[in-house]
Amino acid sequence: MSKKDGEGCPRNRKQDNAQALRMGDPASDVSSSPVLSAFKTFQLELDCKHDKYERLVKLSRDITIESKRTIFLLHRVTSVPNVEEVLSEAESKLDGVRLKISQIAEELRGEDLFQFHRAFTPGIQEYVEAVSFQHFIRNRSLITLEEVNSKLVFLKEDRTEAKDSSAVQQGAPGALVFQVTPTDYLLGVADLTGELMRMCINSVGNGDMDTPFQLGQFLREIHDGFSYIGNTGPYEVSKKLYTLKQSLAKVEDACYTLRVRGSEIPRHMLADVFTSRAALIDTEDGVA
Repeated sequence: MSKKDGEGCPRNRKQDNAQALRMGDPASDVSSSPVLSAFKTFQLELDCKHDKYERLVKLSRDITIESKRTIFLLHRVTSVPNVEEVLSEAESKLDGVRLKISQIAEELRGEDLFQFHRAFTPGIQEYVEAVSFQHFIRNRSLITLEEVNSKLVFLKEDRTEAKDSSAVQQGAPGALVFQVTPTDYLLGVADLTGELMRMCINSVGNGDMDTPFQLGQFLREIHDGFSYIGNTGPYEVSKKLYTLKQSLAKVEDACYTLRVRGSEIPRHMLADVFTSRAALIDTEDGVA
C-alpha cells in the first residue's frame, strides 16, 4: 500500500474528532473571548471618532476658503461706489459658510466639543474674522461674541438660519445650535487687525484720508483690550499680540505720514510710500 496503514479509516477519524473536542476549538475561543470583544468595540469607537475628525477637518477647510473669499470681496469697498451691494454679496457668502458650520454642529451633536476642537478651530477663526470685518465696515464697531453666536442657530428641518431672536434665546425645539468659544472669538478678532491694516493702505491709495485715522483709533482700542488679557489668557492669544502690534504700528505710521507729510506727497503716490515704509517696519522687527 502506498498510503500509511490505517489512513482514512473511520475509526481513526472518530478518534481525531474526539481529541479535537477535548482540546477545544481555537476559533470558538477567540469569538467568545470577552477581552477581544471589548477591544473590537474600542476599535469601532476609535474608527468612528477618526472618521468624524476627518470630516470636521474637511468642513473647516471649506469654511476657511469661503471666509477668505468673503474677506477679499469686502476689500473692494474702498474702490467701489456702491458699498451696500458689496456688503449684500458678502452676506450671501457668509450664509453659505454658516450652512457649513451647521454641518459641524450636526457632527458634534451629543459629542464633547473639545475632543474635536482642533479639527475645526481654524475655520471658525476665519469665519469670525470675516463676519467681524463685515460688521466693522457696516457699523464701524466690533461685533460681540453674543452677536456672532446669535447667527449660528439653525432649524433642524431645513438647516436654514434662525432669524428670530426669541428662538435663539429660548432654544426652540428642533433648533441646532453652534457656539463659538471665547478663544476662537479672540483669535479671529486678532486676525481682523491685519485686514484693517490692509484696508487702511487701500483707502489711502483711493484718496480716502479719513478712514486711516478711524482705523488707527479702532486698532488702539483693540490693542488696549488685548493688553489687559496679557499672559493670563490662552497661549495662542499672546502669540497673536505680536502681529496685532505690527498692524497697529503700520497704521499709526500711515496716519503720521498723512498728518505731517500729506501735503508734500501726491495722493497717487501715498500708497506706494506706505507700502515701502511698512516693509521697512517688518525688516526692523525682524532684526529686533
